[in-house]
Amino acid sequence: MKNNINIKNKRARFEYEILDTYIAGIVLAGSEIKSIRQGKASIAESFCEFNEDGELFVINMTIQQYTHATHFNHQPKSERKLLLKKQELRKWHKQVKNSGNTIVPLRVFINDRGLAKMEIALAKGKKLYDKRETIKDRDSKRQLDRIKKSF
Repeated sequence: MKNNINIKNKRARFEYEILDTYIAGIVLAGSEIKSIRQGKASIAESFCEFNEDGELFVINMTIQQYTHATHFNHQPKSERKLLLKKQELRKWHKQVKNSGNTIVPLRVFINDRGLAKMEIALAKGKKLYDKRETIKDRDSKRQLDRIKKSF
């Protein structure tokens, strides 16, 4: 099954310093996976949070309603459970609770078996001067690429 669905959170790498990443499965309904396969999803404003039972959920992930579904269609902005191993969940829960880090989704994609996966990252928020440094590095890299291209 060849799918090139790759929904990215472009702001995440700019707003946060990425410490660690994992690939997690997502619990979805039938109409949700069909909408994702059409590319009608957004993770721009989403974040991940633990509930009381220690389960990880993605919040504010928008999956538009599937057009050919019946009246049993899904809600566009509902909490969706992420599937990770217990050991990984405990490790990240401890780091989020103690050190004040956060978990942000980086991208949603369809793997080779046709399952929707989400790449999530343990991240620490950047300060304003860090963001300025990122912009400066990006601009200097662009300038170097232009100079290399002209030769």
